[in-house]
Amino acid sequence: MSQFGDEEPEGSFSIFYAEGEMLAKQGQYKKAIESFTKALEFEPEDKLCLVARSKCYLRVGNATEALKDAEESLKEDQKYHKGLFQKAEALYSIGNFEYALVFYHRGNKIRPELHEFNLGIQKAQEAIDNSIGTPGACKLEKIGDLTFFQQQDRIAVKKPKKLIRGREHMKKEKVERKPVASEKTTKQLLGEMHPDKEYLERLLSDPGLVIGLKDKSIYNTVEKALSYLDSRTEFWRQQKPMYARKREKEAKKYRPLSNKRSKDSGTDYTKLVLKTLEEVDCALAEGDAETSLQQAQKLMKTVHGLADKDLPNKSEFLASLHSCIGNAQLELGEAEAALKNHLQDLKISEDEDLSDIQGRALDNIGRVYSVMGQFDMAVKFWTRKIPLVKTAEESTWLYHELGRCHLELNKFTEARDLGEKSLSSAKEADDQMWQLNASVLIAQAESKLGDLQAAVQRFKQALELAKLLEDQPSQDAIQIALEEVNTRTIEEATPPQEATPLQEEEEEGNIEVDPAH
Repeated sequence: MSQFGDEEPEGSFSIFYAEGEMLAKQGQYKKAIESFTKALEFEPEDKLCLVARSKCYLRVGNATEALKDAEESLKEDQKYHKGLFQKAEALYSIGNFEYALVFYHRGNKIRPELHEFNLGIQKAQEAIDNSIGTPGACKLEKIGDLTFFQQQDRIAVKKPKKLIRGREHMKKEKVERKPVASEKTTKQLLGEMHPDKEYLERLLSDPGLVIGLKDKSIYNTVEKALSYLDSRTEFWRQQKPMYARKREKEAKKYRPLSNKRSKDSGTDYTKLVLKTLEEVDCALAEGDAETSLQQAQKLMKTVHGLADKDLPNKSEFLASLHSCIGNAQLELGEAEAALKNHLQDLKISEDEDLSDIQGRALDNIGRVYSVMGQFDMAVKFWTRKIPLVKTAEESTWLYHELGRCHLELNKFTEARDLGEKSLSSAKEADDQMWQLNASVLIAQAESKLGDLQAAVQRFKQALELAKLLEDQPSQDAIQIALEEVNTRTIEEATPPQEATPLQEEEEEGNIEVDPAH
């Protein structure tokens, strides 16, 4: 029976969805899954419902089903940020930290202002470091491992026959393991993981490894880890990843430019440029702004050297490269240089009448000016983007950033009004995180305007959203702000006490006060 009574019409998606949300908030995740499943029977492709059910699956420990729902939510829109985040969360829960990191980065690239993607990147990277190790940071220590094995030695003293068989088995396995590539190639392919592979191989050859282990669990674990690294080496050797084929790429990367052009040369050049642009984006998404910048600058020279007939839409490629270079420069702290490239991106978009590119350029220019602290200029360019906005998600971010700038410029009424617009768009997008951000902005503006009661109510609404999102840092910050506004409210409501004639004379120094009294 539904939580909403017997009069509820059957076959209502909205009712089942609302029921699922309510049950999820109450912590009844299994029942919530049932409600979301019923809702999806009527609208199987509803993205919000798929993400909501995916969250519940994670809560009950079913990461596999959570991943399926997350992927289904991305079926029609690969840039749906909630689906990307949920897919990353599911992959992280499964233990596939590397792929989780990829999707956290994708989401962060689309919605860099969302705190959860940054947290996801951080925790996924830490999980990878803890699982694999990095030279000089998470290096495996032989002393700690041998302590464990020494304890096992004492337990297993009375069973020498099994130990001998164990060692013979170990030696046999050691002989049968064949390298998938030369040591030099393996080191190049594995990169930072190569020291870990060497350590595991030394560990596998330790005669004390299987002492006292009836099921050889430690030995099997080490063997599986080595097999995994071997399979990864083989895969990367076949795929020829970027860092393993550096020389080959440098030799071939721009070779078509010097060859005789064929009828399909334009298509060939387009594929080459698109492929390199993808590498540029990936490098920046992975936090390697320096490599991204170098690749983009090299590609810029190549594109400039191509004729229009060889590279259709050459202007669009040049605009994209200016954007990539600007983003990388901003990450490297080169704001002035970044601004020049984004302004060039804008110029090309205006000359070619490319509205999508124009919106991107205006967004980036505003961001650079904001980083530089030139909030009036950020407002100027972000305001020009408003007519180009296409989605509620984009609107809520843009109005919020404009509101923050007005707050910095002490234009508190404008900041409050823009915060209201951001909140309205966030509700339309059903984005609770942005509802939280917008509510805080409005509260801050109302506090500056002296409307303390309104500010208190807004901060309380924001606090409830932060609790709902389980965002503890936001809860702490809002609680402090709320206490400050409450203190101001009390101080302004308390009239100053009038001094008595005796106190006035004391202050003027006309009478002496006996300390005994």
